[in-house]
Amino acid sequence: MKVTILAFGRLVDLLPQQEWEVTDLETVGSVRRQMEEQFPALKNMRYRIAVDKQLVTDDTPLREGSVVALLPPFSGG
Repeated sequence: MKVTILAFGRLVDLLPQQEWEVTDLETVGSVRRQMEEQFPALKNMRYRIAVDKQLVTDDTPLREGSVVALLPPFSGG
């Protein structure tokens, strides 16, 4: 299964690129673990994850073609 990972906001400054395609990840938690292994600076950041434009939890399953967004803390006004 292939999914696309996108980084936004100040997370882009911590990562070498803004977009990845990854395979063989089944849940949002597996995405978080892999990204934090590859990029340890993420472990110290607070961020949320959205899948297909919906905020989700780590146990959310992924589907072929899902778009996973790494979102920094944000506030509205």
